[in-house]
Order: sequence, then C-alpha cells, then structure tokens
Amino acid sequence: MSLLRNSLSVLCVSALFITSCQKDPLPPENYVPKVDAGPAQVITVDATTLTGSASDTDGKVVAYLWSQVSGPSKAHIVNEGSPTTSIRDLKNGTYLFQLMATDNKGATGVDTVSVQAKLPVSQTLTLQPASNPNEYQLIYYLGSHFANGPLECTVESWTKGGDQFDVRMVLKFDLSSIPASATVTSARLYLYSYPAPTQSGNITEANSGSANAFYVRQITSNWTSSSVSWSNPPTATNANQVYVPHTNDKFLDLNLDVKGQVASMVTNNANYGFYLKLENEVVYNSRIFVGSFETRFPDKRPKLVVTYQ
Repeated sequence: MSLLRNSLSVLCVSALFITSCQKDPLPPENYVPKVDAGPAQVITVDATTLTGSASDTDGKVVAYLWSQVSGPSKAHIVNEGSPTTSIRDLKNGTYLFQLMATDNKGATGVDTVSVQAKLPVSQTLTLQPASNPNEYQLIYYLGSHFANGPLECTVESWTKGGDQFDVRMVLKFDLSSIPASATVTSARLYLYSYPAPTQSGNITEANSGSANAFYVRQITSNWTSSSVSWSNPPTATNANQVYVPHTNDKFLDLNLDVKGQVASMVTNNANYGFYLKLENEVVYNSRIFVGSFETRFPDKRPKLVVTYQ
C-alpha cells in the first residue's frame, strides 16, 4: 500500500510539473486580412458590378486583386486591382470570382462571389423574299411619275433618248414575327451588285459615274403599290440614315448596318421599309443591285438579317 501511495505521488508531481511547464500559444506574427467579395448575384444583362471590401486587424490593406475562378466563358474584369470593379462580356451560366487582399506585411486573404447570368436568348430572322410585293422603283421620266416592280433594284440618274430619268427605291421586309417588346441587337441589309445589268446604267457595270453615293433612310409613312410613285413618295427620316459612299468598283456587294432603323420600326410598330436615293441625282451615276423579282440569282436578292432578344 505504501509503494502504491508513493507511485501515485510521483505521478501527481510529474503531472503538475508538465502542466506548469506548458506555455501559452504565441500570437501570429501577422493576421491575414478579412475579405468580403460581396453578395451573390443573379443578373439578366451581360455586365454587372462587384463591390468587395477588406480589413486588417494588425495593419492595413495595401492591394486588391480580382480574378475569375470559373464560368462558361472568359469575362472582362475592368479594374482588377480595385475593390469595386465592373464585369463585362458575360454569357449565360454561373461565374465564380475571387477577391484577394494583401496587407502591409504581405499576408493575403481571399473570398469568392458567384454571379449567375440569365440572359435573354437571341433569335435571328433572315428575310430574303422572292418577288417581294413591297419592292418598287420610283421613276421620273419625261414628266411621268410612276412605280415599277423591276428585276433590278436601282438608284440612278441616267438618260434615255437624250432625256434624263431618275430612279429611287422603296423596299420593305415583313418584320411581323418580331415582338414589339423585343430588343434588336443587330440588323444588316445586304444588297448585291447586279452581275449582268440589262435595263439600267450603261448596261455593262452595276456601278457607274463619278458621284454614285446614296442614302438608305427609314420610311415613316404607310404606302401601297397602287398609291406610291415619284410624285407621291412616302415620307422618310434622316435619323439613323445610312450613307453609302461613292465607289469606283464596277461591282460591289453591300452589307449595311441598319440596326437603328429596324429597332425603330419594331419598337414603334412602324415598319414602312427603306427609301434608297442618290445623294445627288446627276446624270450618268448608278448603283444597280439584284432585285427580288430576278430568278437567275436567288442568293443575291435583297436580304435583311435581324438578331433580337
């Protein structure tokens, strides 16, 4: 019994000695910054703003760095070194962005934020009708003012039998399938030079003259084939007009940006088409394109391609 009591005494003394020798943990030399990358986001546009922050208990934050961790595409981080930055070029899907903060002693802290992009789906409408009933030449010749549905889509000033005649075009596409609430993101009007002009100009080249620049303008009043003519043209606006400069090329296909005009047609439910006329109607200038009534070149008829959301 005495031996057991002595052993227990030794163990107790040893335990007390060990406990008394232990030291409190030393504080870290430098605490890492506390970082907040901001709340998660759900957006319906292709850009957003990330607002982060950071603090440091034993110093100060001296640098920030945003980076993309994951996502369906590479986003554009506008200000990588700022706690607040714009993010652009987002596609549909979920992105993860990281904000790293560095303090004055080199310690770094990080936090992440998710951004879910739910963007409207784009749709594309391609219109290239044959025998378009809304495609007409407005012609002035020998005091007559009339309209004609031609094989050629022409803007020109020329002579016939020594007498001047002038031609303008009105051209409308069916946009009724695009909702008025849609946002037009792109609209391109394609006009293709006539490979073998037979009715207009010098009967050889699609583009002639020294001043064949022309305008494409948005028509702003309703018109019908039975009422429209040179003397009774529809009204048109200069707003969003497209200026097509002069060309010396005998044949030149055009790809024109008409987004502003088409967006106005859709938003205002006012699709009356396009009005094409020479900048200066001076004789021996022409721009001749394939018309929708031409059967030999179906892939060169006037075409309108609209992308919308």
